[in-house]
Amino acid sequence: MDLTALPKNSAQRYAHEFSGGQRQRIAIARALAVEPKVLVCDEPTSALDVSVQAQILDLLIDLQQQTGLAYLFITHNFSVVEYIADQVAIMDGGVIVEQGSAKDVLLQPQHIVTQQLLQSVPRLKAQPLAVS
Repeated sequence: MDLTALPKNSAQRYAHEFSGGQRQRIAIARALAVEPKVLVCDEPTSALDVSVQAQILDLLIDLQQQTGLAYLFITHNFSVVEYIADQVAIMDGGVIVEQGSAKDVLLQPQHIVTQQLLQSVPRLKAQPLAVS
């Protein structure tokens, strides 16, 4: 529980007493109990608000640095991919259609499916300032 920054009294509390972020930390702590070399994370931040997402991702990065743990992240959230991934594989119909470093795949996508996925990500556009 110390590794995941859970309160000391967590073991004596009921599940309904925890926030979504705390529940995710509990799931991570349970997975770490068997000292894995690889942790599969299937949409680990999808049900969390943005600030809690960042806390969980920061926790995972810290755990990786402390333990050498590797992650297999499954997500549709390209913000998460940009933040945490070193390597990326894009799948279409259960087949990997593109893979490489996160930087290469996200900035210079080669496959049409990757291009379409990245084009569908909502982006904020800067509005020109009104000049008076």
